[in-house]
Amino acid sequence: MHRRVNPRDARRMMQRMGMSMDAIPDVEQVIIRTSSKEITIEEPEVAVLEVQGQKIFQVTGGKIAEKAAERKVSTMPEEDVRLVADQTGKSLEEARKALEESGGDLAKAILLLQS
Repeated sequence: MHRRVNPRDARRMMQRMGMSMDAIPDVEQVIIRTSSKEITIEEPEVAVLEVQGQKIFQVTGGKIAEKAAERKVSTMPEEDVRLVADQTGKSLEEARKALEESGGDLAKAILLLQS
């Protein structure tokens, strides 16, 4: 036999365990940005569950749109660019491009230019 839990009783039980859950009113948009894509959730319902000082966000519903993330122009430290250029005998522009392709990894950039 199943007994349904009254929402008021559930809230009291959560409070006794040091938990609280509240809705965030008037949320217009939630954006989740990863290295490869961006997920936009329009008009979602968002609740915050707080357990022992930690906040957990629950996002429900809404219209979901996904798109590829735009790559940001990264600026490599000038000393890294000079080091790669000096080690390989290549120009600063070639060194900068190799550093960007290698994600800023000096060793990979040098090996890339030497091959």
